[in-house]
Amino acid sequence: MVDHPAVEVDGLYVSYGSTPVLVDVALHVPAGTGLCVTGENGIGKSTLLRCVSSLQRPDAGTIKIFGSPAGSTPEFWRQVVTTADPPTWYAGLTAREHAELVCRAHGQTPEDAGVDDALDSLGLAAHADAIPPSLSSGQKQRLTLALALLRPSSLLILDEPEQRLDPEGRATVAQMLDDYVAVGGSLLMASHDEAFAVASGAAITTMESLVAGAS
Repeated sequence: MVDHPAVEVDGLYVSYGSTPVLVDVALHVPAGTGLCVTGENGIGKSTLLRCVSSLQRPDAGTIKIFGSPAGSTPEFWRQVVTTADPPTWYAGLTAREHAELVCRAHGQTPEDAGVDDALDSLGLAAHADAIPPSLSSGQKQRLTLALALLRPSSLLILDEPEQRLDPEGRATVAQMLDDYVAVGGSLLMASHDEAFAVASGAAITTMESLVAGAS
């Protein structure tokens, strides 16, 4: 059996109108490892993650996830979890009910998936019965990450997961991501916080270094 990389990107090109955003970008994430892409705002990190997540179609280039073309198939989404797009909150459902819905949709009971433990670890236990729109921006970010981590996956694609988290929250999330990679999960994320990335078990690269031929 051939072990395919978690992510293979080659010759990726994306433009908005006449403005190129990604030009000849190449990326390789071995399965069971983490990689963090850093760089200034506006340099294309989020666009790259959206393309790898199959949320945006590039103008040119190839993207493979575990050896298969990225796409919007059920098989793809069974493997991939992403926060490259804002989550959809369902009217009337509490934070806990959102977590329970994610678990049941993927064949897990909330008890087996550890919903209460996840909410508690991320400081949401006291807000489990609140509806997500009523939460603060930091609490919404914690809930988004809880939902991403609760469902089964092989690849997490996270856009600045540390955003809007306090130092304690960053440390907690970093440990959870490190645990995910340690048991064989693959991680691709964008972040401005290199210390957070390292604590998450991720190697660090820059957007500039992903341009094919860059030294």
